[in-house]
Amino acid sequence: MNSRDIARLRLINQRLASPHQEAAPDQLVRWMGCIQAQDYAMAKWAVGCRLPHSTDADIEKAFQEGRILRTHALRPTWHFVCPEDVCWMLKFNAPKVRALTRPYHRQLQIDAAILKKSKTLLTGALKEHGKLTRPQLAEVLRKGKIATNDARLGHLLMDAELDGIICSAGRIGKQFAYGLLDGQGVKSHDGHVPRTFSPDESIVELARRYFPSRGPATVQDFAWWGGLTLTEARKGLDAVKSGLESAGDYWFRPPTDTAHPATTYLLPAFDEFTVAYKNRDDILDPSHAAACFYGLKPIILHNSRVVGMWQRTLKRGKAIIETIPFPGVKPAPARALAAAIKKYEDFMD
Repeated sequence: MNSRDIARLRLINQRLASPHQEAAPDQLVRWMGCIQAQDYAMAKWAVGCRLPHSTDADIEKAFQEGRILRTHALRPTWHFVCPEDVCWMLKFNAPKVRALTRPYHRQLQIDAAILKKSKTLLTGALKEHGKLTRPQLAEVLRKGKIATNDARLGHLLMDAELDGIICSAGRIGKQFAYGLLDGQGVKSHDGHVPRTFSPDESIVELARRYFPSRGPATVQDFAWWGGLTLTEARKGLDAVKSGLESAGDYWFRPPTDTAHPATTYLLPAFDEFTVAYKNRDDILDPSHAAACFYGLKPIILHNSRVVGMWQRTLKRGKAIIETIPFPGVKPAPARALAAAIKKYEDFMD
């Protein structure tokens, strides 16, 4: 299996080349397990480019209604996740994320007493008001004599998320809001019930989501994506490999359809097509990796290879797209690139 084969199968399994024709945003997120979402506008496109005929407003509506949540589900970064999955993911990943953030807490002079007091204040305020924006929660903490510069506030809120106390609650105007997890995030809107798993079961469940939706992938890729040790990643793969096929070190579920991928895609920043893999050489020439932040900036994909970057500017409610081809690389043909741009413009409209 060569790089072109690997990229083609990933396009299909990630629902970029074989999208869910009738799926809702939460169904897509459920299939993927979670979708990286620190750049909110780009994360909406990460969902939308996998759902035909969806719009930015559709994804925003799903977020406002709590059908998809935004929290620190894997690694110390934001992800979209479904309500029934948020508790077990947080419970499993909280110790790992806390180990990574502990040095920052020392730098910011955040100790156990401050964390306990901040969570008490946040819980009381959200019980009273239902949901509050980040600036409003900062004011609650300041009134409680807890300093809240931007970096410090982010860590205090993330710690409350990791404890399963608060979670996203849509937006109030353009400001992101938080609510208590008990009131926002434990009831699925389409009949799925909250899940509880032991640590070992959580590893298996992550593997069960990862390899079908992102294969072909290696155990090292899975460990990177899930924030796992290689021992944990191998344990998860061993539990699910009977339902997978392998080609060398790559594991995947063969697609059930015969989709023919489009030639050209505009993929968002931090898209799972790049961020889900530790090694990105199968789609990205190492000589161009640094220019596009190793595939994590908005990228142009043509014939299964990254051939450039793109950026948008909003003017009078319309998205103006600028493309930036890599020097020395044959760019995507004008017609194919125009079709990819139009898909994004239709999504924004």
